[in-house]
Amino acid sequence: MMQEIDISDLRKLTEYIKTNGNYDFTNYAMSSFKRRVVRVLELYKLESVDHLIEKFRTEQTFMEVFLTEITVNVTEMFRDPSFWRHLRDDVVPNLLLNHKSINIWHAGCSSGEEVFSMAILLKEANLLDRVRIYATDLDHKIIAKAKKGRYTIKNMELNRKNYVRFQGSTEFDQYYKEENGFAVLDPSLIDQVTFRVHDLVQGPVFNKFDLVLCRNVMIYFNQNLQNVVLNKLHESLFNYGYLAVGSKESLIWCDIANKFIVVNNEEKIYKKIKE
Repeated sequence: MMQEIDISDLRKLTEYIKTNGNYDFTNYAMSSFKRRVVRVLELYKLESVDHLIEKFRTEQTFMEVFLTEITVNVTEMFRDPSFWRHLRDDVVPNLLLNHKSINIWHAGCSSGEEVFSMAILLKEANLLDRVRIYATDLDHKIIAKAKKGRYTIKNMELNRKNYVRFQGSTEFDQYYKEENGFAVLDPSLIDQVTFRVHDLVQGPVFNKFDLVLCRNVMIYFNQNLQNVVLNKLHESLFNYGYLAVGSKESLIWCDIANKFIVVNNEEKIYKKIKE
């Protein structure tokens, strides 16, 4: 029988991971973090957080296994199709109006569905060769999956429906081929993509961008950590660059809200004002 997890257990766990695994979950939303820890305990038949920590000590690779299990990697292509229509019709054309090329950052790209969505959007607008895309995530295993662009075929029906609602200009099926129950996306779509492991919380600002997408990532952080991340994203943007966050996220309350203007409140798109 698994022991009940309390706040002292979570603190013990986050401190151990921070000290020994170089990942900082201290300021994650604890209710969400707790649910995922419980799931790991149940999945690996561990009775308590102490048993989990002991498994870290005795199995050198289990920290990475835990990281893969604990991070949220639920996504889909063209999620919130109206958001993607707004990017295509307003944001990207506006950026390329005065620039020969632009940089886009998918921060917390998960298994890559959002990256491929962006690539398809750009390809259909004949802009793919004018954009450099950077896609990052904390988990090296999920980055490896994103690079492959290989997804179960059963998931493609939802992706196809989203693409239709996005009002794409061709047949969605042309972007992938089916292999043994998997859909393999056209690798040419990500010729302009640099995938890299990057810790959004502790990692450095590594480039300047015209558009940053950090969608459905910060809902798992507490307010202090959200402020840390938003400051980092602000620093990563050129003046007048765009920031897109998730549908349940907002900049209204954050300590740098006055450094952005709202472009589209419904789609949660903001523009950095000149510093």
